Amino acid sequence: MNKLGFEGKKADVYLAALELGSATIIDIARKAGIKRTTCYDIVTELKNAGLISETAKGKKRLFVGENPEKLKKDLQNKERLVDEILPQLASIYNVKGIKPKIRFYEGKEGLREVYADTLKHSGELLSFASEDVLMVLGKDWAESYLKQRVKKGIHARAIMPKTAGIAEYALRDIEQLRMSKLIDPQKYPFSIEINIYGHQKVALMSSKELTGVIIEGMEINNTMKFIFNLIWDNLPEIKIK
Repeated sequence: MNKLGFEGKKADVYLAALELGSATIIDIARKAGIKRTTCYDIVTELKNAGLISETAKGKKRLFVGENPEKLKKDLQNKERLVDEILPQLASIYNVKGIKPKIRFYEGKEGLREVYADTLKHSGELLSFASEDVLMVLGKDWAESYLKQRVKKGIHARAIMPKTAGIAEYALRDIEQLRMSKLIDPQKYPFSIEINIYGHQKVALMSSKELTGVIIEGMEINNTMKFIFNLIWDNLPEIKIK
């Protein structure tokens, strides 16, 4: 009964009314083991909910517990109502917006957790890459991460510094489901890696500071995608020599 929203005295009154068939407030109160005034308030509430009906026999007011099947119908009606108003509620939710959720991670293990989160979402992964992650988490970890991404079928586009270490990965773009564009690390020395993924996530990883941040917000995610694509579309491809 608790799972159906009937708790304590409310459940006792409804069950008493069902067992008695038709009864006065005094009879129901006695059966439920509660005070008459309390019973009257609960019966009124159940009556308004359509779970108890009122009849008359002479001058007596009698109350009858409605068929429990009505509970099932009420739940079905509520479910149908939710289905009807859900689109409107969703539109209000999207217009009003929700403050972005921000989670912080520390240490090497924290950085690994951030990267692991990028593999939990389908769709394209966009990345401003940094070579620092290779120095901090190691090539073995990087290879393992890339194998997992490929296994999950997650394609990526990456803007990466043209260094000896990174160039090695760029040569394996097809194998690693990636498209890369290389930039001059002297002119653009990215020290923080940024990953844009899912429908509303952006991850920032500072390997030097051993700190990671995941921001969950649709507007931020969309804006970062626009920025990435703006740079990508206007960035000339640099050939690896």
